[in-house]
Amino acid sequence: MATRLLKQKRNDKNKLYSLHAPEVECISKGKAHKRYEFGCKVGITTTSKDNFVVGAIAFHGNPYDGHTLNDSVKQAERLGGFESKEIYVDMGYRKHYYDGVAVVHLARRGLKKVKRSLRKWLKRRSAIEPVIGHMKNDGRLGRNYLLGKEGDRMNAVLCGAGHNMRKLLRAFLFFLFGWRFYEDLSAEN
Repeated sequence: MATRLLKQKRNDKNKLYSLHAPEVECISKGKAHKRYEFGCKVGITTTSKDNFVVGAIAFHGNPYDGHTLNDSVKQAERLGGFESKEIYVDMGYRKHYYDGVAVVHLARRGLKKVKRSLRKWLKRRSAIEPVIGHMKNDGRLGRNYLLGKEGDRMNAVLCGAGHNMRKLLRAFLFFLFGWRFYEDLSAEN
């Protein structure tokens, strides 16, 4: 690994970014304030209505988003025990190779030509962004302490389960203590 680290050049493929975690890859974000992230891609599958995480899977090798759709949906269906009927994704999944029976809807800019009910569900798709943000910060998805590629996969699933448990616990405490608990909790943050 030391030889690989010393011999790598700027434009080389398969660079070694970390000695303690050689499976780490550079992921281009395409955003001005944060151009790159280091780690692995994680696919998050949520329900459309309540945003419960029904699947979380880590992908190595920095695949194109559209190529991860098949595995993400299969894992969610296997873990949840259901069959997807409709899937709502963003434009990153344009050239997907999904081979299931569900209909894949791409969230796009021209929503005026779409039926009102479909427009509502396409707008709900953007609600997954805060879920990913909360999982990265509150759920510790942003930093993985487990070893190797298998550790990355376990960390993704455990972060999804933790997100669901926090959501259920918040609803349970709100049911027990009402609005007063919610105000106390928001005052602490």
